[in-house]
Order: sequence, then structure tokens, then C-alpha cells
Amino acid sequence: MNTPASPTPSASPSPPVRLLIVDDDPLVRAGLALMLGGADDIDIVGEGADGSEVAALVERLRPDVVLMDIRMPGMDGLTATEELRRRPDAPEVVVLTTFHADEQVLRAIRAGAAGFVLKDTPPARIVESVRRVAAGDPVLSPAVTRQLMARAAGGAQDDRTSRTERARRRFGELAEREREVAIAVGRGHSNAEIAGELYLSVATVKTQVSRILAKLDLNNRVQIALLVHDAGLLDTDGEEGGGLG
Repeated sequence: MNTPASPTPSASPSPPVRLLIVDDDPLVRAGLALMLGGADDIDIVGEGADGSEVAALVERLRPDVVLMDIRMPGMDGLTATEELRRRPDAPEVVVLTTFHADEQVLRAIRAGAAGFVLKDTPPARIVESVRRVAAGDPVLSPAVTRQLMARAAGGAQDDRTSRTERARRRFGELAEREREVAIAVGRGHSNAEIAGELYLSVATVKTQVSRILAKLDLNNRVQIALLVHDAGLLDTDGEEGGGLG
């Protein structure tokens, strides 16, 4: 007599993304809570009205992602992001702004924010942005990244030269394959695209990206892209430029 096969256990569903919303406008907070709270995989664990509240809220609520307004009357979202990302167990940060790409957004990205969304972004895209950031995928399109890189490239020639030299010294810490992956990240390519280009598995690309972040003491892929740009490894079309040597 044949014994019936045991049913294959199904994979446990992932826990919902724990989200903290920080904005000084109560109407904006209410709208975001209504919009995001309707997603089954997002759990709004709290709200804040000023950047000065963020550290205590994060300590108490342990969010995975903080949706942070840039402009607040007390401590602004940029300062709060910089302080928050210094924590060893910091959640990811997505900044909210009314501007498409400006100096404040660049500062937020350099501080470790995983991306930004405009306040007039369609609701579905904001929900998707939170999901992507929680999964480790920054929410900056290649076009926006190039705008931020162009902004970062401004300044006096001496400053740009110094920035290039510092970036190239840091890239000297990477192995050859890590440099190839970093340049591909700088071109705005996804893990799957990088895997196809370099004949690697997606899992290997993820491991390489993690190593690059650890070696260069960076927070996310956007910071890798900015460092690639600072090192002069991309031309104006976003393709690979000169080497390190």
C-alpha cells in the first residue's frame, strides 16, 4: 500500500515592512498613512512630526524604512538622516521632497538615504518605492542618478581634482571583479543586468555589491554610483570611461 506523499510545506510569507512616516504636515502624514496603510505588506508602526523625534522613534519602534520629509521647521530631514545612518542598525531612509534633484537631495543620498520620492508621486509608486528600499534596491532611476552626479560634479576645478583623486584611491582597495561590478552599478544597471554582462549569477553579483559596500564603507548602490562618477570612470553618457591606472 502506498503511503500518501506529505504535502510540500509552503514558504513562510515575509513579514510586512515596518514603516515610520516623518513629516511636519499632519495632512501629508494622514494621506501617506492612508495610502501606504492599505498595502498588505506594509505596517505603519508610527509617525513623527520633526527630525528631532526620529532617533527615539526608531529606537522604540524598530522600523525597516523611514519615509522622511526633507524640510521640517525643527531638525530637518537631512540632519535627521545623517544622524540616523550613523547607527550600526539604521533603517533605510527614503526622503520626501518637492524638488526633482537639488543640492539637498544630493546631501541626503551622500548621507546614506536609499533614494527619494516626490510628494506628488502617484500612490502606487510610493508604495512600490517603500517595498524596493526594504528589499535593498534604491529608488533612483539612472536618469535621476545622472542628474545628481552632474550636480555633484560642480564646484571649483581644484575641488573636482581632489575628489577624483580621493575616489580613485578608494577604488584601489577593490579587486578587479569588484571594480567591474561597481562600474556597472554606476551605469545604473540592476543585479540581473550586471549578471548577464559579466557572466555571473545574480547571487554572486549581490555578494560582490555587499563586499564593495563593506570595503568602501558605503551605505547603498547610489553611493557606489556617485563614487564611480567621482573617480572619473563614467563618460557623459553613463558608459565606462577611463581606467584607474
